[in-house]
Amino acid sequence: MSSIKEVARLAGVSVGTVSNVLNRPDMVAPETRQRVQAAIAQLGYVRNASARQLRAGRSRTIAVVALDLANPFFIDVLSGVESAAQRVGLTVMVFNSSKDADREARLLEMLEEQRPLGVLITPVNDRGQRERLDRLLSRGIPVVLFDNSSRVNHGCAVAVDDMLGGRLAGWHLRERGHRHIAFAGGPFTVRQVEDRRDGLASVLTPADRLTVIPLPDLNVATGRTAAQEIAALPRAARPTAVFCGNDLVALGVLQELTQRGLRVPDDVAILGYDDIGFAAAAAVPLSSIRQPREQLGHTAAMMVLEEADHPSGHQHRHVIFQPELVERSSTAQLRPSHKAAEAAH
Repeated sequence: MSSIKEVARLAGVSVGTVSNVLNRPDMVAPETRQRVQAAIAQLGYVRNASARQLRAGRSRTIAVVALDLANPFFIDVLSGVESAAQRVGLTVMVFNSSKDADREARLLEMLEEQRPLGVLITPVNDRGQRERLDRLLSRGIPVVLFDNSSRVNHGCAVAVDDMLGGRLAGWHLRERGHRHIAFAGGPFTVRQVEDRRDGLASVLTPADRLTVIPLPDLNVATGRTAAQEIAALPRAARPTAVFCGNDLVALGVLQELTQRGLRVPDDVAILGYDDIGFAAAAAVPLSSIRQPREQLGHTAAMMVLEEADHPSGHQHRHVIFQPELVERSSTAQLRPSHKAAEAAH
């Protein structure tokens, strides 16, 4: 590989002039700049960003440890992170913990050695990696939890009010006449899932019925499994609406119920969570609780940058965004025949 000294020699200028062309081109006369650029092209020179960072004593990389990159929710969050990083010329490294605490621990250990500018993470659980996250903070590496408002974190956090999201779901389904509602989601060791379930339960009355269908994961396959359980129930015992832990589960429920001859929303209404792009594009467009996904990522990245630039005067913050209901075809008004059946039950 060619070096900056070889570029300078070929162009007949100093190494400092080459550096200015690369970093502050406005400081170099146009004729000299063209000569240096021609030498760079001829030699195929590419600057070594890692060496540059070592010399500067400061990384130009933000690390993101996502909980599940198979979920489009996190892809949208990453889009927000990248928009903030690109604005200031930072690189984003993305890692996937795949909801595996051991894998997450190995990633954090590696990041402690790599010393990125900052780390954004959705922990597998609130307390599992507290010691490792504290070690990053002690080494001057800012840590921001995203999609998580854990009270045990000593740094910044940005999240969405999932309890409110659950309440919005409950209010909407009750307004549509549903009195027997299922919640399909899990695992409940994930605080976000637990809050969505608890938010739903908090707005139901003693006369309402809540059926909880615990799932080992939030994906299309587990949604289909939940739908099989629902479809197997006699009509009188079947919930008339399903609030799903996320949109992937809701899509699985929709697929399986449709395949088994149940109509959505006439026989069973479905409400998802996240409002990913696939929700509106489903065969029956899904109602969903929308999270401001890109704004979540952008805000988390800005928090890391603020702390990295002003470590001594930085004040840790916990920012909580509000979800909103997006109503589509999958949660139409409960039919009179269903109301009569529930009353009789």
